[in-house]
Amino acid sequence: MHPNHSLLSHRCRIDEEVTHKAWLNRSNILFTGTDKWSLDKRVTLANSNNSDFSIHIDKVQVTDEGPYTCTFQANNKPRIANVYLIVQVPARIVNISKNVSVNEGENVNLFCLAVGRPEPTVTWKDQKYGMVSEGEFLDITEIKRQQAEDYECITHNGVAPPDQRKVKVTVNCKYPSICRTQWPCDPPMITDMKNLPAHLGKTAILRCEAMAVPPASFEWYRDDHRPVENDNTLRIKNEKTRSLLLFTNVTEKHFGNYTCFASNRLGASNASMLLFRPGALQGRGSGLHAEMSVSVCAWVSLSAVLLLKV
Repeated sequence: MHPNHSLLSHRCRIDEEVTHKAWLNRSNILFTGTDKWSLDKRVTLANSNNSDFSIHIDKVQVTDEGPYTCTFQANNKPRIANVYLIVQVPARIVNISKNVSVNEGENVNLFCLAVGRPEPTVTWKDQKYGMVSEGEFLDITEIKRQQAEDYECITHNGVAPPDQRKVKVTVNCKYPSICRTQWPCDPPMITDMKNLPAHLGKTAILRCEAMAVPPASFEWYRDDHRPVENDNTLRIKNEKTRSLLLFTNVTEKHFGNYTCFASNRLGASNASMLLFRPGALQGRGSGLHAEMSVSVCAWVSLSAVLLLKV
């Protein structure tokens, strides 16, 4: 029986002439005949006749679990019928580690606490490689760059579908200059940018995609360096690895140069692109290609110099 179940009936069938009858929960009297002794409003008498003596419990709780006894006297002989109520609670995650960002080589300790009846199992699943670890705690010693991913906690006790939640682990490269030769570059690198023709009154989308670890934050600017802000004709949509500039109704004021700025703690990259009326760029040469520039934090370059001197 699940907790908060709308209604639970305990039925005591009687097929003999009865003189006295009662319902008890442990040693607590609930009903004697039609007289209610229990102060719990959730407990009511469903039937009380010569063949059926039943009670209802509304909105069952965990504390309702336990033995219930129907006693009655028939033909001057005492009779007893016992029933044991078991309350089951679906497994549920009540506390879990927050997303973490660590440096390569550090230890990572994740936890996932769950409750339920019967006692639920807790499993950590490695989303990238499918590795499974049993228990509430997941310990990763001297984490490597390749282990940066989502780790999923799954809890289950057979009562309801499993409850599951993810923790994102970001691993920052210890020596960026070395890592760049083995993995994608840590500072943001914008990979998708192009000028876009747009018709008045129509929709248009400027795209800015950047790969980075940790993930990049995005900002948009107009040609006069004003920050681009959402309004009723323009919306910024930031996703995991890209930012979209969504024009829902292109007007004259929208035409011009837009700059996407992607950054994380290791550096930054920006790309400029044009939103223009079709045919407006004819004969203006190749200087109107989308442009990109990259800047990297000074300590990255310094680490490369130190490595060369060793």
